[in-house]
Amino acid sequence: MAKYIAKRVGLAIVTIWAVATITFFLMNMVPGGPFLSEKAISPQATAALEAKYGLDKPLFQRYLTYIGDALHGDFGDSLKQRGRTVMDIIKMKFPVSARVGGLTVCVALLLGIPLGCIAALKRGKFLDSLISVVATCGIAVPSFVICTLLLYFFGVKLMLLPTVGLSSWKHFVMPVMALSFYPTAYIMRLMRSSMLDVLGQDYMRTAKAKGVAGFFILFKHALRNAILPVITYVGPMLAYTVTGSFVVEKIFTIPGLGGEFITAINGRDYTLIMGTTIFLATLIVIMNVVVDIVYKFVDPRIKLK
Repeated sequence: MAKYIAKRVGLAIVTIWAVATITFFLMNMVPGGPFLSEKAISPQATAALEAKYGLDKPLFQRYLTYIGDALHGDFGDSLKQRGRTVMDIIKMKFPVSARVGGLTVCVALLLGIPLGCIAALKRGKFLDSLISVVATCGIAVPSFVICTLLLYFFGVKLMLLPTVGLSSWKHFVMPVMALSFYPTAYIMRLMRSSMLDVLGQDYMRTAKAKGVAGFFILFKHALRNAILPVITYVGPMLAYTVTGSFVVEKIFTIPGLGGEFITAINGRDYTLIMGTTIFLATLIVIMNVVVDIVYKFVDPRIKLK
């Protein structure tokens, strides 16, 4: 286990470095700059700002400087939010996104796993067809459409829920519903197909032949093996949701990291774009390593190499 973890940590470091490098050079290939949108700014002032933030130096020198600072946890100062560092912005915005994302993951798992199991047990029946239709719609319909429908019906038409901000528990309802619709549907489909595969195994038929109750077969024998594909999906899903959905946060005016990332892209805030990208990549890599380790505890037959 220790050897495997050390190997994965090494690969994780290489992956994060590759993401940071590719993002850095692609970002600097895009025409324009962070100070072009400044109103009534003279060429001299622009040159002074570029010199202050090191943007007047050769690209490769800036890259080496940035990577060296990032290794010490310093992602630099925001180019648009003067006087604030990238780490300060991430520390302030990430908890907001994490609360919404954490609730989203809980809702997706609590709904997706049971509904997927029910669809597998009721294969070919009306309930299976209904769940499959809902799952297909959840995967096919874009999140901005879900947000629009929720805003229209619950926010405008029925006036049951607030539409912007996160000042009370009611403000969380629509963003969590919008964010959890896709992962819930995806988990339902994963769980159904995996459960059907497990229920067709020889040991499951033997348990049924011995007269073991259906509920006991499902949760004692089938679920532990069928849930493995879901565990694989939960890692990246958790990393994406807790860092904030760009679309959902913008639509519901949530002051989270996802919305901040969109603002940084529009304003060419290079340092904030880089810091947020590296932060997201690090979370995804960490969650993938955790998922692989959890695999071993869920199914001891799996060997880590």
